[in-house]
Amino acid sequence: MIVGTAGHIDHGKTALVKALTGTDADRLAEEKARGITIDLGFAYADLGGGAVTGFVDVPGHERLIHTMLAGAGGIDLALLVVACDDGVMPQTREHLAILDLLGLPRGLVALTKADLADDARRTQVTAQIRETLAGSALADAPILPVSTVTGEGIEALRAALLAAEAETTARAALGPFRLAVDRSFTLQGAGTVVTGTVLTGRIAVGDAVTVSPSGITARVRAIHAQNRPATEGLAGQRCALNLAGEDVTKDALHRGDIVLSPALHAPTARIDARLTVLAGEPKPIGTWFPARLHSHAAEVGARIVPLSDPIAPGEAGPVQIVLDRPIAAAIGDRFILRDVSASRTIGGGRFLDLRPPARKRRTPERLALIEAARAPDPLTALLAIAPQDMTVFARDRSLSPDQAQAALAAAGGTTVAGLALSPAHLDALRTGITEHLTQFHEANPDLPGLGRERLRLALTPRLPKDAFLALLRIESDAGRIVPDGAFLRLPGHEVRLSPEDEAIWDRIHPALLGDLRYRPPRVRDFATEFGADEKDIRRILRLTQKLGRTDQIAHDHFFAREVTAAMVAILRDVADATPDGWFTAPLFRDRVQNGRKVAIEILDFFDRHGVTLRRGDLRRLNPHRLDLFGEA
Repeated sequence: MIVGTAGHIDHGKTALVKALTGTDADRLAEEKARGITIDLGFAYADLGGGAVTGFVDVPGHERLIHTMLAGAGGIDLALLVVACDDGVMPQTREHLAILDLLGLPRGLVALTKADLADDARRTQVTAQIRETLAGSALADAPILPVSTVTGEGIEALRAALLAAEAETTARAALGPFRLAVDRSFTLQGAGTVVTGTVLTGRIAVGDAVTVSPSGITARVRAIHAQNRPATEGLAGQRCALNLAGEDVTKDALHRGDIVLSPALHAPTARIDARLTVLAGEPKPIGTWFPARLHSHAAEVGARIVPLSDPIAPGEAGPVQIVLDRPIAAAIGDRFILRDVSASRTIGGGRFLDLRPPARKRRTPERLALIEAARAPDPLTALLAIAPQDMTVFARDRSLSPDQAQAALAAAGGTTVAGLALSPAHLDALRTGITEHLTQFHEANPDLPGLGRERLRLALTPRLPKDAFLALLRIESDAGRIVPDGAFLRLPGHEVRLSPEDEAIWDRIHPALLGDLRYRPPRVRDFATEFGADEKDIRRILRLTQKLGRTDQIAHDHFFAREVTAAMVAILRDVADATPDGWFTAPLFRDRVQNGRKVAIEILDFFDRHGVTLRRGDLRRLNPHRLDLFGEA
């Protein structure tokens, strides 16, 4: 269990931690000289249950709230400290508000310096504390009077902490590893060490990690978990990691970094979130409101853009947070906003989308997606609106492959090239493919099919190209569509000539079978004879080629399929008349009584289709391809 102190300056937080653990959490010379906590302090103790409890001691000065926030993330229990002589003070209220915004549900209140107060004063301050706690997550927290001078109440507090520790459930260590860095230093003989709370997953000696957002790669040389040497660290523990790597130095690693599994490294400078504004804020939060954002130990400048109306004090709403620099974050992480002068806490909330668009961020669909991300089962809610990239979904939520697969199964989704689709969207896509192809075939019977990209852009939801191609492969394998080059068609669809085109074909066909069938008219000849446009004649003849009625032997030179088959038979006769089956172009030319140029074009056509095999000026038939065009 990790316990974090909170409370006003000089209310005895550090002395209380020392009384419970025997460790003075003030480690800096300046802290000891001035008698106040300036930086985070850490202490560990076995409270009597056999486990090691970690304590994070935070400063209470108003100018050091940013340091308090660096230590508040990742704690399991808040120990709110209020001195009997002062009672509730400004930082008592601010620290309490921060704990509430961080969603911390459990805590104890230590009424310190009890030796300085009589029963009446204790009763008065207790009532004041209870009034302050009203409406917060700690409203029912026990209030225990203690004194580090006389020892009064220390054992009772220790017992309360031990009971809370017994109720603390271990955090799941199934997901990828994340540790929020709150200290970085160098140990002689060891090298660079970072400390922090393990947010998710586990880490072992020898594991490779990435320091985000910088992207520095490192290897874990050694681990201390809960202040003890260990071979691994688990979610919920405070760990010190001794890191090694080419770019790993004390100055390269900072408070606010996240040490994580390499697959999670994807820093972001734009985040959609839900923001709750504290009731004491003087005015609503409007567009481009400047603030300081705190997430775990990171602190960064930010601009706040409400995605609906300005958010009034005491209210909550969706916002887009535009950061001055990227940070490492995960969906679900809590954040705190403070004003740019660091004089007050404005509000806080939870991250909901780490990859939001800069444009069209207020559309109904975007707002629906943000709301869906708040659902207890976000994947089901998100899939009801739009397909989801499962790699991004899992990475941004720090989920393991097994966790992501379980979420997908619970949502009833199907993945296509890594894109998760709801059953409704998958059905809509399949129905849309069939309907669009049916309509296209009805309107364009003379065309082989609909272009793939045109179909993709016509469907709802619109899929990325790789996912769309994967879906087409699935539909093709199932026999529901037929790919035809760059086009798609329904099974059974065949190109058909329109009545007008059929009438022109009826005039062309006899000419292709006449006396000059081995040297038929070309496209331009038919266009001149019929007084038609060459483009129309060319289009009709190319359609007849798709229908198997003609073959384009050379550019704009079409032969009837029956003639092509007859020429295959002639080739066989020519080959059979030679001793070794090899023949020359003149032999074929003489048989078809054609000119040399046209005869060569015909033979080149058969070469391209493998019907004839060429060796220099000689050719031979390929018996495996003779039936490609049939024989007369």
